[in-house]
Amino acid sequence: MAALPAGMIGGGAEFAHAQTSSLVVNARRIESFDPRDASHIRYGALEFRSGLVLTSPFRGFGGLSGLRLDKKGEQFIALSDKGSWFTGRITYRGKVMTGLSDVKSAPMLDSDGRKITARGWFDTESLALDGSTLYVGLERVNQILRFDFSRGGVRSRGEVVPVPPEIGKLPFNKGLEALVFVPKGQPLAGTLIAISERGLDPSGNILCFLIGGPSPGQFTAKRTGNFDISDAVLLPSGDLLLLERKFSLLEGVGIRIRRIPAKSIVPDAVIDGPTIFEVDLGYEIDNMEGIDVHVADDGATVLTMVSDDNFSMIQRTLLLQFTLVEE
Repeated sequence: MAALPAGMIGGGAEFAHAQTSSLVVNARRIESFDPRDASHIRYGALEFRSGLVLTSPFRGFGGLSGLRLDKKGEQFIALSDKGSWFTGRITYRGKVMTGLSDVKSAPMLDSDGRKITARGWFDTESLALDGSTLYVGLERVNQILRFDFSRGGVRSRGEVVPVPPEIGKLPFNKGLEALVFVPKGQPLAGTLIAISERGLDPSGNILCFLIGGPSPGQFTAKRTGNFDISDAVLLPSGDLLLLERKFSLLEGVGIRIRRIPAKSIVPDAVIDGPTIFEVDLGYEIDNMEGIDVHVADDGATVLTMVSDDNFSMIQRTLLLQFTLVEE
């Protein structure tokens, strides 16, 4: 992925009224992803590396719905579903995460420099990165904002991105849930891929969109097993990973990742791919809503996932890392 924008917290006098807060985030290590068997580390195509349970006395911490890391898997930009940025650094001991440092938070601003929540825009669910440009998807109003971080970092102002009219028709609270920007060197370079949580076509498949790039259009992701999409990310190979979740009183909670071949993502396609990871609440998961990928110093492809605690006392903010095993 592209490097994170320099000066993420920067900004001139015109942004001075947008308050940036420094905060302490406490981290408790997850010793074993399988609480019943510490020797169990392989789950489908993933191997557990480490995990953290994150808490903070800062009242605005939580609701984390999107995450993007730098090439080393250290510096991060995250967003909460209440219209706030979070930035900071993941600390490690070897390949094991130990905590977060230098964490700061700031409200997202609209084109007039006001908090986006003043417009009733708060359900910020998805995040994509193109150099110093960040794209944020707002689920309930089904809009996308573009932020130029070279002009103020987290104090930059969001501009509305024109989107296909079909995006505006997505169902309330089941709209835009994942954004991925396709970098140079990929067949769809320059495309913003926008994926709904559970906007369905007549066949029951999940609506997805190719915005800009060489072949804009619409496609769908095959919906199976009662799973909805919560985020997505491109592997270095160009394949797309779909992070999915399900919840029902009969089936309980489940988390799944599907791998979609890059060549299959074209207008009018129905994409599908193998499940490479699937677990339930018997393991150390919660409402997993964000995923990103980086390549570690040892060459391992590392997946990082974060959960949205919905600011609930009975849910947790988890940060999990796995190695993708290519066989």
